[in-house]
Amino acid sequence: MSLAHRAVAEFMGTFWLVLGGCGSAVLAAAFPNVGIGLLGVSFAFGLTVLTMAYAIGHISGCHLNPAVSVGLAAGGRFKSSELAPYIIAQVLGAIAAAALLYLIASGKAGFDLSGGLASNGFADHSPGGYSMVSGFVTEVVMTFMFLMIILGATDGRAPAGFAPIAIGLGLTLIHLISIPVTNTSVNPARSTGPALIVGGWALQQLWLFWVAPIIGAALAGFFYRWFEKK
Repeated sequence: MSLAHRAVAEFMGTFWLVLGGCGSAVLAAAFPNVGIGLLGVSFAFGLTVLTMAYAIGHISGCHLNPAVSVGLAAGGRFKSSELAPYIIAQVLGAIAAAALLYLIASGKAGFDLSGGLASNGFADHSPGGYSMVSGFVTEVVMTFMFLMIILGATDGRAPAGFAPIAIGLGLTLIHLISIPVTNTSVNPARSTGPALIVGGWALQQLWLFWVAPIIGAALAGFFYRWFEKK
């Protein structure tokens, strides 16, 4: 499969992740009387990855996340020379989804971007008021564990065909743990899309949601190689 085809698949997959995950948070989480809440949002993010893993996993590997691409490269599962096209496609997909979500959400009377459009944040912009240090540690650890799940589930020694389920449920669990802390990123592209629409504080705090996930993913990639040593 050509790199161009794979990049388009990554664009589409990341678009779905942000539209499905952030869309559930913005449109459905607190919907009167039948809102899906944090549990529903957590499952929405997990389901986007699960569905795309089956849809495009055989095309691009279904990274949908610059941190995943970096972690796979660190783990020897992905060519470093292809990181830039993948990351660009992922970020563009996230921006397109965030723009579409804003278009949809703004069609409701009283909509206000001050709600954050599911942007990630810390301190005053953490859903639970958690500090920058708490947010940074959470994003590093959660992304580390996410990559360990991905690397383990896609290992040639793992049961075949079940990787998307493990990865999707893993992302669901990560959201269940960390939405109150940072609104859960573990994905720089997912953070960038809404932040560009919201601007202001979301852009000012965006650095953490690039640096921490990439550190966590790279550490996992290097660490998993230890398991692969004979």
